[in-house]
Amino acid sequence: MSLSEVIKTALDQIQFIAKTETVIGEPIHSGSVTLIPVSKVSIGFAAGGGGKEEKAGSGAGTGGGINVTPVAFIVITGGKVQVHPVEKGEIGLDKILALAPDLIQKLSKYMKNRESKDKSRKD
Repeated sequence: MSLSEVIKTALDQIQFIAKTETVIGEPIHSGSVTLIPVSKVSIGFAAGGGGKEEKAGSGAGTGGGINVTPVAFIVITGGKVQVHPVEKGEIGLDKILALAPDLIQKLSKYMKNRESKDKSRKD
């Protein structure tokens, strides 16, 4: 098989895997709710060859990889459409900083309530 044939075969397979249906998945129906998975497709590909095809010792090769990562679900309920991102398991610093003001406010309110309860018990 020539290098151009190898590359064509590999690209045909990549095109088949990275089709639109892979990025926007098949809808999943459950009662009145429809879920549509959304994924990110990452593709890496390399090809190379050397020598003349008529001579012994010539060669060709290809390599590649595909990564499909779920990133969100589109949820359709009663005509209302929402996008729910799939979050990573670990909480990043940006998430902690975003939650900090609310956490500080709740902690402050808790401490004030506790102090007032302690005062009322002493009286």
